[in-house]
Amino acid sequence: MISRWTATQPKHQEAQRKTESSHRLSKSLVTVHDPTGPSAEAYRTLRTKLLLTHVDSRPRVIVTTSPGRRREGRSITCANLGVALARANENTLILDCDLRNPAMHELFGLDNHHGVTDILAGQYDLHEVWQKPLPSLTVVTVGTIPPDPVELLTSSRFADFLHHVRQEFAYVLIDTASVGSVSDPAILATLSDGVLLVLDAQNTSKVSVHRSVRSLEDIGANILGTVMNNVVA
Repeated sequence: MISRWTATQPKHQEAQRKTESSHRLSKSLVTVHDPTGPSAEAYRTLRTKLLLTHVDSRPRVIVTTSPGRRREGRSITCANLGVALARANENTLILDCDLRNPAMHELFGLDNHHGVTDILAGQYDLHEVWQKPLPSLTVVTVGTIPPDPVELLTSSRFADFLHHVRQEFAYVLIDTASVGSVSDPAILATLSDGVLLVLDAQNTSKVSVHRSVRSLEDIGANILGTVMNNVVA
């Protein structure tokens, strides 16, 4: 079954290394640009549900994905949740693991020359490629687009890397492709503590939601909850 709770977000537009530069941040980051607005409050509610609903076994490595081939707001949800956690003084890392169509560098206005794939290739260390757009928030972009994302994500090097960042950060948020398009989310789900399934209230079909839930449950993924974007009051 789908999750213990569903968070809803009001409709909004989707779209210096180690220094704060809010002028470069996408307007979709409502937790930064409109921190007292209803959308930012919705993300704080999502943060609270994650922190309080699972008190005994708090999920620390969380994958955000969606049912359809479009992002359906998943990258924006991942980014805003990361900001909300960081604003609560939680040392948070966002990993862009959409190795085919990355978005985090655009949302945070960051360079994407080197990132996750370059770390896994052994060319750079984590501390050499991470970027800190806001206090308590670290982002690692994709970097070089790999020829075979599945091979990279199923490698022992990636599993070791994820184990390392789990030790270094309070929360690790992983943005990835949609369940309905490639196998990447299923791979990442088995390595994480849980999955947030992000839906678009106007465009995500019930069929794709049920299909995605079945796919995740078949591999034993822990579906933490659903986030519904583009909700019209």
